[in-house]
Amino acid sequence: MYGFSTTVDTGFDETIGRVTEALKAEGFGVLSDIDVAGTLNSKVGADHRPYRILGACNPQFAHQALTAEPDIGLLLPCNVVVREEADGRTAVLFMDPGAVLNLVDNPEVPALAAAVRERLDRVLMALGASAE
Repeated sequence: MYGFSTTVDTGFDETIGRVTEALKAEGFGVLSDIDVAGTLNSKVGADHRPYRILGACNPQFAHQALTAEPDIGLLLPCNVVVREEADGRTAVLFMDPGAVLNLVDNPEVPALAAAVRERLDRVLMALGASAE
């Protein structure tokens, strides 16, 4: 698997706020916020339920990763998907940094991936859920 997720009972906009705050508490900022549903609607006229990709970055970890492996920027930032489900619940999906960063052949990277995963697990727990 390349990710882990949970589904919460809060609405889409509230979940975006909760995820952003939980990321912030773990030292992550949101560098990018892609409104996939809005983009698909404006570009191809497709109607989709709300769907956003948040590009989360922890500057300390990013600095360590880029110092160890300059090309690792191809695998950054950590994507977090928030999407509205058909039943009105909201799914929150996290990229598993271990799965992605295992592509890098550098002995310093697995420890960084594990540390990032630990923080993302705490973000998931802050949402009041366990991984699915």
